[in-house]
This record gives sequence, C-alpha cells and structure tokens, in this order.
Amino acid sequence: MLQRVLNKKIPFLKFFLKQELIFVPIIGLAWWALDFPFMKRYSKQFLVNNPHLQGKDVETTRKACRKFQHKPVSVMNFVEGTRFNQFKRDQQSAPHQNLLLPRAGGLSFAINAMEQSIDTILDVTIFYPDGIPTFWQLIRGDVRDVKVSIVTEKITTDLIGNYQDDPAFKASFQRWLNQVWQRKQDKIEALKKRISD
Repeated sequence: MLQRVLNKKIPFLKFFLKQELIFVPIIGLAWWALDFPFMKRYSKQFLVNNPHLQGKDVETTRKACRKFQHKPVSVMNFVEGTRFNQFKRDQQSAPHQNLLLPRAGGLSFAINAMEQSIDTILDVTIFYPDGIPTFWQLIRGDVRDVKVSIVTEKITTDLIGNYQDDPAFKASFQRWLNQVWQRKQDKIEALKKRISD
C-alpha cells in the first residue's frame, strides 16, 4: 500500500527486514538485490546467554543507514514491530484500541544513524474500513476501500540523542512517540465514526 501511495512522490522506499525474510521465495531475493537491510534480532534471554552479541542490532542499523547517506532513499520503520491483531494488542495491554505499543528504540537508532542526512518523518496511518485484508486479498485487488493519512514532521534536535545510554533522552523520545500514537489513535477513531455515520 505504501509503495502504491508514495511511488514517485518520495525517494525509493527501503525498510528493515527480519533476517529470516531473505528466504521468502522470489521476494527475498528481490529485497536482497535492492540492498534492503536485513536485521537479525535477538531476544532478551538470548542476549543474556550471549552477551557478546549485545548491541549487534544497533551496529547493523548504523551500517545500513550509512549506506543510505549516499543516495536518495526513504527509510521505512514499522514502529509497532509486527502486524496488528486483537490477540497481540491484548497480550501487550496496549492502551489504544486500534494500535499496538510503539517501539521507540529502532526509530531513534535510525534517526541517529542517518547522522542528520534525513530531515523529515512521514507519519503514515493506513485504515481498512472493511477490516484488515490478507496479503493475497491485496495482491488480487480485492480491497476496494483504504484510507491513508500522511502527516509530515521535521526532525528537530530534541529527537536526536543517545536512546541507549541517556535515560532523560529515552524518556523524552518515548513521550514524543506516545503523543504521535495518541494522535494516530484519534485519527482512526474519527475515520471509524465518519464511516458509521
């Protein structure tokens, strides 16, 4: 959906992918050929047992973002980290009816790693009035109604800092992102209300 809405309006979209997705037939090879960054994520327990891998994901993010500095690119970050469903929302005890908890660390790392080569965030909210479609429904063209909201926000100096080692910055960044999430939740509720009226 993002490729369709934003195609030729912003630089080519790239996003961070889980390492396992490189094995998806055809698409994985295409992502690799297009130089999409693949991330190997580790659980907290795995890192406790393998402390030498601590910070490896941060370094991978920095390395990928350094590559992006030399050509126009849009870096996509799915801040929730996974697709929404009610079970996941309930598991997280997420405060918003339509959203999972935002994960601030990856977004902060990407902003910092770009070393001020990017200056704008596009906050995109996608709402499917008829329910969240499957991948195959999208591919087949079965989805007839989609609402997309795009808000631009400049990356100011208060969004740049050491998320990992500066507790004050971490709290400030999380506060900012929670405000973004509240606006997103309000937007989805307004769209739902408009459709039901």
